[in-house]
Amino acid sequence: MAVYKIEGCSWNCYPGTTVLINKLDIRDQAELDSAEKQITLLRGIQAEQETEFANVNFEFYKRLHGTLFGDLYDWAGKLRTINISKKGTVFCKHTELEQLGRLKFERLKEMDYFCGLPEKRFKDELTELYHDLNMLHPFREGNGRTLRLFITLLVRNAGYDADFSACDSDMLSIATIKAAQGDISMLREVFEAIIQK
Repeated sequence: MAVYKIEGCSWNCYPGTTVLINKLDIRDQAELDSAEKQITLLRGIQAEQETEFANVNFEFYKRLHGTLFGDLYDWAGKLRTINISKKGTVFCKHTELEQLGRLKFERLKEMDYFCGLPEKRFKDELTELYHDLNMLHPFREGNGRTLRLFITLLVRNAGYDADFSACDSDMLSIATIKAAQGDISMLREVFEAIIQK
């Protein structure tokens, strides 16, 4: 579980803890982290194989989150209703999530989901989109995993392949932090390394 600074940090947690209330009634954070990792890994593999890249909009994105986390949380696939920040990065206000999310996906549709772009432009646009959706951070938990699943599907639809295992997770985290501070060059380097034709 990511360490977030959250308005009312006990929101949707078991009393006296920061452990999220979950369908498995796991009240130990390490145990929940382990179960979450196993379940979302399995659901992610299934989603990569079975998800049709069609009618792609913000609702599609929410459904991906629901697919990954629906076995664990009642709020899977639903937008957060609190403001959050992480490691000095303040994410989108919860009151603006729906409007901004819809706009991001409308633009993506207008650009035909980056299909047919020259490779350099494709990677540039992909970097910007990754950064934008990361800053949106629409869910209480599981934003990174949902974003990586979506990007994998988007990239595949455009005729490329994305291998996030080729990137060190700490490097990706640092790159997203730097991007939030206004420098997307490291994030662009990540996509240069993990995207193949």
